[in-house]
Amino acid sequence: MTGPQSPFGSLRGQLLDAAETFAGSPVAVSGILSGLVDDVDRALREELEIFPVCHHSPASALAMVRRLREKQPKVIYLELCEDLEPLLSELRNCRLPVAVQAFATDLDGFPKTWAPLSVVAPITEASAEYQAIAYALETPGVELVLVDRSSDHVFQWAPKEEPQPPSKEKEAGLHGDAVGVEIGDLRPRFAELEEHLLHHGKVRHWSEWWDQYVEQPLSGADYDTYRQVMVLIGSLFRRLGPDGDRLAVDEDRERYMWTRMREHLATSGADPADCLYVCGAFHAASRVEQFGLRSTATWEISPRTETKWLYGLIPSSHSAIEAQFGLASGSVSIAAATWAKALTRSRLTPFQLAGQKGARKRPAKPPAPASALRGEVADKLTGFLSSPPALDALDEAELVGWSVDIVRLARRNGYLASTADAIAVYETSILLAGMRNRARPTPYDFQDAAVTCIEKDIVPGRRDVRRLCEILLGGDRLGEVGYDAMPPLARNVYDRLAPLGLDLEKRTIQRALLDLNAEPGLVPCSDLLWMLRYLLPSDAVRPIMGERRLGERSIQESWDLSFGKHQRSIIELGYEGVTIEQVLEQRLRRSVWDPKATAAIALAAVEDAVLFLDSRRFADELGARAVELLAAERTVDDAPEVLRRIRRLLAYYRANEPELPAWCEAFVIAGYAHYCTMLPTAFVDDETGVRQVAAMLGFLFTMESLALALGCDRAQLELAVRQSHPEAPAKVALLWAARHQLGLLPLASLRTRCDELLANPLVVPSVPQYITGFVQAMELAPGLSGFVVEVISKAFGRLPDNVLLPWLPKLIVTLRDGAGELVPVLVREAGRTFPGSLTAVDAWVPPWTARPKPAPAASAPMASGPVAELLRGNPAACDAVAGLLGCSGEWSTPSAAAGGGSREVGALLAAHPEPALAVAGLLT
Repeated sequence: MTGPQSPFGSLRGQLLDAAETFAGSPVAVSGILSGLVDDVDRALREELEIFPVCHHSPASALAMVRRLREKQPKVIYLELCEDLEPLLSELRNCRLPVAVQAFATDLDGFPKTWAPLSVVAPITEASAEYQAIAYALETPGVELVLVDRSSDHVFQWAPKEEPQPPSKEKEAGLHGDAVGVEIGDLRPRFAELEEHLLHHGKVRHWSEWWDQYVEQPLSGADYDTYRQVMVLIGSLFRRLGPDGDRLAVDEDRERYMWTRMREHLATSGADPADCLYVCGAFHAASRVEQFGLRSTATWEISPRTETKWLYGLIPSSHSAIEAQFGLASGSVSIAAATWAKALTRSRLTPFQLAGQKGARKRPAKPPAPASALRGEVADKLTGFLSSPPALDALDEAELVGWSVDIVRLARRNGYLASTADAIAVYETSILLAGMRNRARPTPYDFQDAAVTCIEKDIVPGRRDVRRLCEILLGGDRLGEVGYDAMPPLARNVYDRLAPLGLDLEKRTIQRALLDLNAEPGLVPCSDLLWMLRYLLPSDAVRPIMGERRLGERSIQESWDLSFGKHQRSIIELGYEGVTIEQVLEQRLRRSVWDPKATAAIALAAVEDAVLFLDSRRFADELGARAVELLAAERTVDDAPEVLRRIRRLLAYYRANEPELPAWCEAFVIAGYAHYCTMLPTAFVDDETGVRQVAAMLGFLFTMESLALALGCDRAQLELAVRQSHPEAPAKVALLWAARHQLGLLPLASLRTRCDELLANPLVVPSVPQYITGFVQAMELAPGLSGFVVEVISKAFGRLPDNVLLPWLPKLIVTLRDGAGELVPVLVREAGRTFPGSLTAVDAWVPPWTARPKPAPAASAPMASGPVAELLRGNPAACDAVAGLLGCSGEWSTPSAAAGGGSREVGALLAAHPEPALAVAGLLT
């Protein structure tokens, strides 16, 4: 009814007069203002009573409690995804806030890049939706019907060009990439309108404006006033929203919900007068003459896809809800505190589910008798809009308590706060409220006053004063899903970890100590913890002592467990499988069959399968996939990772298996052929680094014996090396090392080439690159480590200071960036080569330096010296040594000392003086 008989005729006339007086374009403004009144009138006259709400609004929750106790409806239609209805009864086993979630990984009908799909709907105690759910589930004979589009339709209506259908706001950490279901989302979609409201309301953000101008006035208002104001706000935001595509989606949702309600009324025979439709105020202002019960238009709902949806409850938090709905930090905590205070002031008994965790035990209040049918709609908007808001009186006790508590909390967090600061916070809160036309300071005024008076130049701890105020007013409350409401996998995890004797539901970090030798029954717990370490976030399961490697098992382990804070991650594992082993196997299989998978990724999956699953069949399957990926690769970017992992796997199988798996042999054969083919190209390709080429050569040379035993041809490697003609200095050094390893370049020739490099002043700046190549060559020829030490030593010994000093930083940087993992090997080799003490340096002769030949004159004294006399006097010892060496003969007689025998001994001792000197040293 929009004519003169409408109860809002007077209000419409006042608004049109105001538009004509103040508006610059009266026709457009008049149409909007008249439309607002029409929307309110139309919504209130609908045969099915519409209850408009705002998500997590204490005023909406209070109005819902009052209306449910007054009307006692038999059917409640709730704006929530219809396929989430079976989960609502599980809220009894949870501590709020939690989120109802739909999850899908096996997609059919959606782009594969969208996986996984997730929809969440958070629920708190201070929300009208929870009060309606608790009333319906705890009151016999009441039916709760969810009427919003299903989770499948949420993504059906998403733009197909999006790589991942995004939610309106970025999700908080607890909700991840899930699309948030927005129940009662009331926020201006017209940026200029929001800016105008914040400016004239003297507030900083939308949450504060809503609390001051909507929450506080409506918390004590009667039902008619609340209902009309909420529909008016929803209509205003609806008509000023510039996004036509968003409005079209919202209208489709409204058609969906009204279609479901008409279907239910037709099948159940329920009387619309005994029903209540709970929806967001934005949807309450829809064109019900087109969508409502009196509408004759039909709208066909598309069928769901074949996607398999899984459902469950996950923990939520105040911060997650604030991020989902774009609210200011701490606003949901403030709303929870407002809800608790309003219940005490109004002496209302809210509805709650029996056995709810964390719920306050309130005495059950008998339901009031149902009221008679409501009469004609009365205009409450005119009085509400024309009269100033009732100002709450100053609650001195509450403000004093806040001021004292925030100073105490600040002291605990390192602030130098005192009683004077508490007084200053109290007075400043009153001052700020007066400047903002408020008689009673709100929590936002108190926050600003505390920041002004307590927070000085720096924040001494992890929390600033604004965060301390949020903690004081309730903090970021984290929900908890009860054991009975968890999926089978999560319950299985808790059951299998029961022998640890820990309360895994606690939110604190708990230390688990496992002595696997003394208590072999804890070995399954250790295996499970290592799998959870792989699947969960790093801070959920963290090993302090113990490790798990191929062929190695710890005898004692220590773990830090934080399951209470990461309950959501454990629950979501239940959407992927029935057991942890199944989830791990699926993830490993998915990783190796991903389009971007490489041979290195497949080898890592094989290693994980051996470590965690101990399944030879599954490891062989992943290994066969690794062979396919290696043969199909066209680059050698992952060659170092491939070499490192295949070496480790081969060592494990050789030590623990009677023979190598077939896939290992096939991998070596395929890798030998693959890297021989790619070697000439990799040597000259500028995009292929030195480490990659060194890893290829390392694979070819270290696996050569196994590859040749399996039927490979060594001529293929020789041809690949001969066909390689690099120009980069580091790769040239690698080629020289490869040729030396093949026997094509003797060590003497290699040493000569390096000496020529140091002697050529034009090549000296590039010597660090050559050295990098030689260091990397230790991957393929470990025996060259001594030669690399020799090259570096010669460089330091021969280059002048004016060349060496600018050259040294470049050498250090080059070795750090290009051969960081091989430098320790080089250092150990240098430690074996150089003398161990400073005094021995002066007499030390490098092993690569030629020894001077002894002078011939030294032979005569040796023939007649004390050593010769000693040996001739004790011939038995020399005869024994000669016999061991296969020599036999007789000593010359003393009479022949001056003859040939003496000359022979003298010549022998002169040619080899070291043994005689060593014997003399032992004897003296």
